[in-house]
Amino acid sequence: MHWYEKLNQYFPVEEMKSKEHMETLLKERSNIYHKDEGPHHVLMFAEFDTFVFIDYLFVSKSARGQGLGHKLMENMKRKGKPIILEVEPVNYKDSDTEKRLHYYKREGFEHAHSIGYRRRSLETNEVNPMEILYWAPYNESEEMIFEAMKKTYDMIHTYKDEHFYGESYQPVDEVLTFNKKPLNENILDNL
Repeated sequence: MHWYEKLNQYFPVEEMKSKEHMETLLKERSNIYHKDEGPHHVLMFAEFDTFVFIDYLFVSKSARGQGLGHKLMENMKRKGKPIILEVEPVNYKDSDTEKRLHYYKREGFEHAHSIGYRRRSLETNEVNPMEILYWAPYNESEEMIFEAMKKTYDMIHTYKDEHFYGESYQPVDEVLTFNKKPLNENILDNL
């Protein structure tokens, strides 16, 4: 099965970039946007000078529980930069969302609960809240994570969006917010 189909079957439609968008990022932003693919995984990530953003991480059901996800994350951690990713809030009807959070907590990720993230899906037209998780090897601040997410949004998520989707995503200042007083509870505390 093609790598894009694996991702498309696993991730919700409102979180997926189009195949054309991702292939263009791999080609035109090849200095920062990368694909790590194997028989049982697909990892799409952007590596910047000061951080890594994991766009998609898929491990096949047949390979789960065998340490592949841990190995992939260890490879990312060896870069020595903060690692940032987006997750959907826990949906108790979908056991995978809670399993993902357990996995990231075991890997040492923290919840950036000062960062708000609400983006309108161009596919469904619904506003979807997302949570930001990060691994900070040098105790980087949530302010730094916020600035990194803004850069990711502008350089990756909205790259040529009007060309691929016929309309643009909302501007970054409407999607991402920062509040020194945490906006929400720490989603990793109750696991």
